[in-house]
Amino acid sequence: MNRLKKSSSPERKRQRVSSEPSLTNDERLLYNLIRSKTDIGISAVDMKRDTNLPPSVSSGINKILKALVAKEVIKDVPTIQNKGRKNYMATEFVPSTEITGGHFYSDGGLDTGLIDALKKVCVQCISMQRVSTCDGCLEWCRRSGVFTTQITEKQIKEILETLILDDEIMQMTSTGYGDFASVPVGKTCYISKRKGGVKGEKKSVNNTLFPCFSCQRMSLCSPEGAISPETCVYFQKWLDF
Repeated sequence: MNRLKKSSSPERKRQRVSSEPSLTNDERLLYNLIRSKTDIGISAVDMKRDTNLPPSVSSGINKILKALVAKEVIKDVPTIQNKGRKNYMATEFVPSTEITGGHFYSDGGLDTGLIDALKKVCVQCISMQRVSTCDGCLEWCRRSGVFTTQITEKQIKEILETLILDDEIMQMTSTGYGDFASVPVGKTCYISKRKGGVKGEKKSVNNTLFPCFSCQRMSLCSPEGAISPETCVYFQKWLDF
């Protein structure tokens, strides 16, 4: 399913059921069992195998489950552990990421379309802005017009961590100088590792910071300071490489 066209999974929380329809004795026994499993739920197979349900409930478990779903006191949720099996849980609970897989899973499957789109937009944001924060990438994604689903901070953090592992971006701590001037000193931020910045643009001292990563005086460096990219011989050698 294309998660770009549907609502994203809400954060884990409990929702109280405002009213509850009347249940038969057998329905009540099964409902109490399911509800005791909170946001993890339990499969029909496990209900039969791992519980001491009365024969009347065990023999008619599928029929009772259908009745409870129809009465909207329980729901079935696909699990990433077993795509062919569903867990049942009380409707007041939001499924745990343990069974849904987290922010990037939909109907028991990994939403690669959403992941790829978020990675592309985050890389674009960081490349265009030279330096960006998690909040900056989140705002960029929300304004991009690409997503109709609500993008969350947790999703962006996971995407940025993935991009670091993919060697697309680098995590930095802002010095407050140069390209970091727009980011508060000490705040975590991200820069692109693609040499030369945005494709099609000419490299310049103002948009290229990469040779400075190992410099012990980087925190003192600024375009107009005594230590400056304009006067750095190592920086110039890198530009000419």
